[in-house]
Amino acid sequence: MNFRLPPARPQLGVTLIEACVVLAITAVLAASVVPGMQMLIDIRRLDGAATELATDIQFARAEAVTRNEPLRLSVHGNGGDTGTCYLIHTGAAADCSCVSPGPAQCIADAQVVKTVVLNAADRIRLEANAASILFDPLHGTSTPTATLRVLDHQGRAVHHVVNVMGRVRSCTPSSTMPGYRAC
Repeated sequence: MNFRLPPARPQLGVTLIEACVVLAITAVLAASVVPGMQMLIDIRRLDGAATELATDIQFARAEAVTRNEPLRLSVHGNGGDTGTCYLIHTGAAADCSCVSPGPAQCIADAQVVKTVVLNAADRIRLEANAASILFDPLHGTSTPTATLRVLDHQGRAVHHVVNVMGRVRSCTPSSTMPGYRAC
C-alpha cells in the first residue's frame, strides 16, 4: 500500500512571533525618533512666531503710513502661565491691553488693528526692551528703537532689532536656528 501525503499548502498570514518582532522593532525606532521630532517641532514653532512678528512690525510701519495715523506695537505679558501677546493699535501705549482669554480691550478712542497671542502651552514667549514702539505716519520712523526677542523653552531665540527708520534686522544668538545670521 502506497500512502500519499497531501500536497503542502503555502502558509498564509504571519505568526504571532513574527508580528511581535515587527512591533518591537517599530517601538524601538519610534522611541529613538520622538526626541528629534520634538526638537524639530519646537524650532519650527519658534521660527513661525519670529517670522510672524517680523512681518507684523513691517505691517505696523506700512499701515501707519497708509492710514496717515500713528500706530503702536505694544508687548504685554511676561511669558508666565498666561503667555505673552502683542498688539498693533492706535492711541497711547497704555490705551490697549490683552485680556486672557479673549480679544484685546482698548479705552478712549484707541482701536486694535491686530492681536497676536503666544500661549504658554506652545512654550514660546516674547520679550522686549521697550513696552511699545510708535510708528510715525509721515516718515515711517519708529520711536524708540527696540529689540524684540522670541524665545522657546530650550533657550533658542530670534532677535528682531527695530532701528529708528522702522526697519527690522533679524538674527539669532544661538547657532541652532537655521536661516538666521548670528548676532
